Amino acid sequence: MASRGNGCGKTQIPPFGLRKFSTLAEHPLLNELRAALGQNAVKSGADDMAPYVADWRGRYRGAAVCVVEPCNVQGVSAAVRLVASHGGRVVPQGGNTGLVGGAVPSSEPAAFEVVLSLRRLNRVLDVDALDNVLVVEAGVILKNAQEAARDAGRLFPISLAAEGSAQIGGVVSTNAGGINVLRYGNTRDLVLGLEVVLADGSIWNGLKRLRKDNTGYDLKQLFIGAEGTLGIVTAAAFRLYPLSQAQTTAFLAVPGPHAAIQLLRHLQSEVGDCLSAFELIERACVDLVLESNPATQSPLNSSSPWYVLAEISTPMKGLAIGTMVEESLATAFELGLVTDATLAQNENQRAMLWRIREEISEAERRNGPSVKHDISVPVSRIPDFLAEAPATVLAVACGARPLAFGHVGDGNIHFNVLAPEEASEAISAVVYDLAVKLGGSISAEHGIGLSKVGLLPRYKDELSLSLMRAIRAALDPACMFNPGKLLATGVKEADETLG
Repeated sequence: MASRGNGCGKTQIPPFGLRKFSTLAEHPLLNELRAALGQNAVKSGADDMAPYVADWRGRYRGAAVCVVEPCNVQGVSAAVRLVASHGGRVVPQGGNTGLVGGAVPSSEPAAFEVVLSLRRLNRVLDVDALDNVLVVEAGVILKNAQEAARDAGRLFPISLAAEGSAQIGGVVSTNAGGINVLRYGNTRDLVLGLEVVLADGSIWNGLKRLRKDNTGYDLKQLFIGAEGTLGIVTAAAFRLYPLSQAQTTAFLAVPGPHAAIQLLRHLQSEVGDCLSAFELIERACVDLVLESNPATQSPLNSSSPWYVLAEISTPMKGLAIGTMVEESLATAFELGLVTDATLAQNENQRAMLWRIREEISEAERRNGPSVKHDISVPVSRIPDFLAEAPATVLAVACGARPLAFGHVGDGNIHFNVLAPEEASEAISAVVYDLAVKLGGSISAEHGIGLSKVGLLPRYKDELSLSLMRAIRAALDPACMFNPGKLLATGVKEADETLG
């Protein structure tokens, strides 16, 4: 049956069972979940649930009937079936490290939501160096997945600032990017197969390891980047790569964004695919980190309005990559693309350089409210965006402090603004309008979640939204999974659909 504008069709699932009981503790779902999953797998106390119902930045806080922590895919399936039988909703949650509120339950009073944490599905199932494949459950922490691959002599290239707490299921469900997208692509480019629990509790075993399988729709792609709205990812198979045998990390002073883009093309011409990361950082971001953390220090003696953090690596033994980089940078100096540089001489120095980049978000948090924008534009339009955006923001929020950094090699800029919360709507409107005007996107890698769900009708064409709703209605007709995220489907709308 046709949807009512929210991607959900009619369903036989009963309306919210919560209304039949005066308190949550009386609801039979809790005992049913404990019987199916084990007493310790269900948390219903306020203190026990507190870490699961709010995001790490403290911007979003919701309420849940309980938190369930299955230990295997069968447990996830059982939990989904039980919640569905009572007309409830399921909020899948990994490491809860996202920035758009995509993993927290609703704050609506009528909500009847269960947070389903994947943290106990934390096994590395296989590492195959011959097939170059890593198979892990959804609750495996990203850093542990990297280490499992490294122990087998292979590279798992997804790398994020939150890799010490982000979990694989969340990485897949948000199509996470990170610092190595330039060379290896987004998560979508690295996933070979998935295991997914669907809205009726069935388990789709698409956990294949094939590079080539031309037998119809590539179903796994539906769940990558779907933010948990179409199914719950419980395991994933990824492609691996040879470990780097040589690596050079450079912190470079550049005159501005235009020179940085020219430097990117120059390095790509000189070292080719060996260029794995290329980060642009505004001087104001470096200053913020140095002010916030006394343990950090400026990599360069001279000051510059902009910096580039570049990493060049190769799996080839005997390749004099350090010499290649030095020769390439010498030419860049002559061309005026670089005005100062330092190269990491060991792993400790490399870590110090990356620390400056990775601590920018934390430094912003220590300096009060910030309005975050994760936008992308064509690489060639990055200088245009960075030239126009600060003045555009200051025109609507006098006294605001714009800060820009990001994965410039793939067109992704994190344009954040230190400003009061009440100015956020006006600031975001002009930033997103500018990005879209330049052919870009309002979300490069963080997703939509709660924070941008109301913006999609403004920036996404109606046909695209209709197709997204149709997919949602086909896979989750009751809008049981992660209501209110990605597509504007909340408790009220879902209840109207239920009739």
